[in-house]
Amino acid sequence: MRVAYVVSRFPSTTETFIAREMGAVEDLGISIELFALIRERDVVVHPEAEPFLRRLRTAPLWRLDTVRAQWYWMRHRPKAYFSAWWDATRGNRRSPRFLVRAWIVVPKAARFAREAEKQRVEHVHAHWATHPALAAYVIGRLVGIPFSFTAHAHDIFVNRTMLEEKLSDATFVAVISSFNREYLVSHYGERARRKLVVVRCGVDTERFAREIDCSTRPEGFRIACVASLQPHKGHHVLIDALARLRDRHVPFECVLAGEGAERAAIEEQMRRLDLADRVSLVGAVRSGDVLRIVKTADVVVLSSVVVASGQMEGIPVALMEALACEVPVVASRLSGIPELVIDGETGLLVDAGDADALADAIERLSRDPALRRRLGAGGRARVVSEFSDRASAERLVALFASGQ
Repeated sequence: MRVAYVVSRFPSTTETFIAREMGAVEDLGISIELFALIRERDVVVHPEAEPFLRRLRTAPLWRLDTVRAQWYWMRHRPKAYFSAWWDATRGNRRSPRFLVRAWIVVPKAARFAREAEKQRVEHVHAHWATHPALAAYVIGRLVGIPFSFTAHAHDIFVNRTMLEEKLSDATFVAVISSFNREYLVSHYGERARRKLVVVRCGVDTERFAREIDCSTRPEGFRIACVASLQPHKGHHVLIDALARLRDRHVPFECVLAGEGAERAAIEEQMRRLDLADRVSLVGAVRSGDVLRIVKTADVVVLSSVVVASGQMEGIPVALMEALACEVPVVASRLSGIPELVIDGETGLLVDAGDADALADAIERLSRDPALRRRLGAGGRARVVSEFSDRASAERLVALFASGQ
């Protein structure tokens, strides 16, 4: 079977899980075509993404083959082509930003549809319910094949433009958590439930394992946070908690791995609280370095919050990776996180935005190695049973094959 994946950007430093998923799906015998609305450059390219770069297809509007694709569909399937334009315009008319982007996505999708037709693609699947799902919707309409998409976080929490139409036309919609499924049912009614299938974003449980060379392990209590520097990741809460730990004379060092718009604000907060000697901000790193950072940590912390726009986490893959390595985690009690982090069994949960509670949880772990080992073992068992990339790929492949 041949399946086309549609993504917003590729390669993406923060979306390694998509490359891993495609690799796991291919391991099960599915051939993949990869379409990206934007070809990213000057970003950290993870090893998981490198094999797909060689076959990545894009569709710049100025390229002749993109223009020819419009003419092709106008001649061969004019009703489908113009109805795709009409649906995209009508569905996005209430959001000027999404409308402009829809007018860019449709011609790109028409170019992808030509390639999907040539390659005899049988199913098209998108990651993110926004522009990639629209592209998959158009490809499916033009080629006459089923489409589906995976919904994650901001794509359903912040802006749901045209989402009802995409839900209606898709053969299935994968959601990464039961929380997301119930969230969408609350907005679109029980009729949407039959389309919604929980498919976890899994991790490679063999690659992410605790085995490390203890002789190279740093001394002292080591905290790690692996997350893009975005407001909803709540780094400001973590920095405040670290200042409290310092004032309580709790010895620690902390590594923040990630890049993003909040970097300057985080650096300023660190300077103001005089934490530069305790906290290292290392920027975006390759997946191998992420693995090293996680494996050599005593605890991985993610102090996520809900921001004014409604943006919040789905289930962070960084937490799955830590637990797979038997590293305990401290995380916020919100969204789908409690489906992974069971308080007192696979990690510790605190209320979002509560720096005192976060500091208390980290301090508790710093003073109790036996608790760290117990939570780490429980977390590993949880990830292996519920969040394996192999199991998620098998679920997707079955859905692709059934057309449901």
